[in-house]
Amino acid sequence: MTGSIAPRTEIRLAGEGGQGMILAGIILAEAAAIYDGKMAVQTQSYGPEARGGASKSEVVISAGEIDHPEVLSADVVVTLSQEAFDKYASTVKPGGLLIVDDDNVRSIDVPEAVKIPIGRLALHTTGKSITANTVALGVLVGLTGVVSREAIEKAVTARAPRGTEEMNRQALQAGFTAAEQVREGGSK
Repeated sequence: MTGSIAPRTEIRLAGEGGQGMILAGIILAEAAAIYDGKMAVQTQSYGPEARGGASKSEVVISAGEIDHPEVLSADVVVTLSQEAFDKYASTVKPGGLLIVDDDNVRSIDVPEAVKIPIGRLALHTTGKSITANTVALGVLVGLTGVVSREAIEKAVTARAPRGTEEMNRQALQAGFTAAEQVREGGSK
């Protein structure tokens, strides 16, 4: 999966309510559709609790028409919490990519998972753990190339609250750097 895009790429972003994974899905879909000229569909669901419960965002990206808007067999799954990992890690298809925030997910029973301290990177880079979703987008795009770096940068900047654009660009860059380290064999 690394570095190439299939005709249809299915991505599931999952975490706890309040971690911004729904917004991350919206940003990823906008990067694909608005800035890269691809087709994209984004759906979302929350657990019974808005904050603290599991939430997920699903994005389908394709070069052509999307005939089914739901993720059927995820090419990529990103999990930022233990509950999200427990619920969705098994939904990545064989040979797919599982990205895990190993600061928040302590019990990782999938040896091939890419383990990155996403929350810690966000806090270290920006001083704010709320930017973990943006770091996760940088990791995802850096490892898959599902959208261009330029597209995700533009989409993140467009969605960032006024005055936080530079902070969000730094978080995205931290994700790109972490992805490069994984690709070079430094952290997995």
